[in-house]
Order: sequence, then structure tokens, then C-alpha cells
Amino acid sequence: MKRVRYAAAGGVVVQRDVLQDLPAAETHLLLLDRPRRAEVRLPKGHIDPGESAEEAALRETCEESGYCDLDVLADLGRRTVEFEYKGRHYERDDHYFLMRLLSARQIARPASDARQFRVVWAPLSEACGRLTFEIEQLFAQDAVVALRNLPGL
Repeated sequence: MKRVRYAAAGGVVVQRDVLQDLPAAETHLLLLDRPRRAEVRLPKGHIDPGESAEEAALRETCEESGYCDLDVLADLGRRTVEFEYKGRHYERDDHYFLMRLLSARQIARPASDARQFRVVWAPLSEACGRLTFEIEQLFAQDAVVALRNLPGL
């Protein structure tokens, strides 16, 4: 079986008091609903050559969600996930960052991302449980811990 190894980076994006249609007192987490695959995910994608993990995380989060006015609050580290897909064995190093949404401004997403992903804001208390994959649940849980330890948030 062919082995494929690559690195990806993404964002665990939180917001509070930025989006008008959400309760101001509660922190929400950005999720991507991918109906065609029956998945709920965090924004993430390949790290391009010459790109840092943080740069890739910001770029991918912006492309997939349309939210680009982001502030990186903490590095949540990396984990390796292995899986089989279409006759290949994949090893992916995932690196996530805790990010804060700074404004409600949303840019137009690439057509392929807009077709694949629907942006959902979930209350922090239920967001981890809505994620499809365990590795993303773990990163979201890490983000909740990091958020509680940040002064002034």
C-alpha cells in the first residue's frame, strides 16, 4: 500500500461579542459543516512549501470560512493522525492554533470551499462534541483549556 505523509495546519477560532446574531455572553467556536461527507470539521489544510504552520493555519481558516480578521492567541501543538483513504495509507501531522475572531467581516470564499463547507458557530460548551474526528475534538478541548488560561479573555 502506498504511504503518503504530509503536514497540515488549522485554526480553532473563537468569538465573543463580535457577531451580532449570537448571544453576547457566550463564547462560540467556528465549525465547518461538510454535508456531502456528513462531517463537522475545524478549518485546516496543507502547509505549502516555504510556509510556516501558523501562516498556513491563517490562510486555510480564511479560505474555508471567509473570516480573515483573526488573531493567533496560542499554539496548540501538533499531533499525527494515520488513516486509509482510496487504497493509500496517510500519515498527517496536524498543527493547530487558537485564534480569536476580531471582526464580523467575511470575504467571499473560493467556490470549491463555499460548495464544500457551511460555516457554523457553536457554543463552546457543545462544539467539541459536534466535531466528527477525535483528533479535532482533542485540539478543540486543548483550545478550551488554553482560552481559560489566557488573561483578559
